[in-house]
Amino acid sequence: MESVKKKTSGGKILFTVLGILGLVFLYLPIFVVAVYSLNPESVNSFPMKGISFKWFSVMAHDHMLMTSLWHSVLVAIISTMCAIILGVPLAYVMYRKKFPGKAFMEKIVLLPLILPGILTGIAMLTFFQLLGLQQSMGAVIIGHTTFLIATVMPQVYTRLKTLDKSIQEAALDLGASPVKAFFYVIIPNVKTAVFSAALLSFTLSMDEIPVTYFLNGTFSTLPITIWGMTRNGITPEVNAIATLILIVSLGLVFLSTKLNEKE
Repeated sequence: MESVKKKTSGGKILFTVLGILGLVFLYLPIFVVAVYSLNPESVNSFPMKGISFKWFSVMAHDHMLMTSLWHSVLVAIISTMCAIILGVPLAYVMYRKKFPGKAFMEKIVLLPLILPGILTGIAMLTFFQLLGLQQSMGAVIIGHTTFLIATVMPQVYTRLKTLDKSIQEAALDLGASPVKAFFYVIIPNVKTAVFSAALLSFTLSMDEIPVTYFLNGTFSTLPITIWGMTRNGITPEVNAIATLILIVSLGLVFLSTKLNEKE
């Protein structure tokens, strides 16, 4: 009996240590970036000679960096809106209709998230060239929308499956049209899932590199600009913008998680 208890105790300790090591492996590099963003020197070194926010000021006055940030925000906003406009009705159709291959459709819609970004980027670039479309911000928005639909649709569809279908039928019996029932009955019941999906989509779009790299043309988004800046080494300015992105991303993901918990 004692030997069994010792084995159980040893197993718990082993899994605890492995869990801690996993967390350190995941988050220590992020912590280091955040710390070095406060480095007053131009060269990353430890121990640091004090703490300074000057690199955040340098970042804010970097025209190229701020322009690429605006590009990223604009692409993320438009792509997220397009993904919501297309993804929510798709989830609704999946929820209401029965058709051959529905189970397969539920899985295939996740394909843009499962496939490597580089494969999606090459595929879309080839397709756009076939159609005669140029690499541009519009192409990037279409590319981002493609994989963001795969983010929006499953979240909204999961929420819809928890609804009682009789609520829409009651609205129809009371004289509401299908469109009116959708906007006045269905949407209010899934609004937090839609908002959560929008927040997550915005975050994913802001961080996207492979698809953007193949479709961006002459303009650049923030991740592409940062990638170019790191060719000559990591500077405190890069650490500052990375820390800012980290804070905003964590805030959006946290808010998205909280909204999902309320559903």
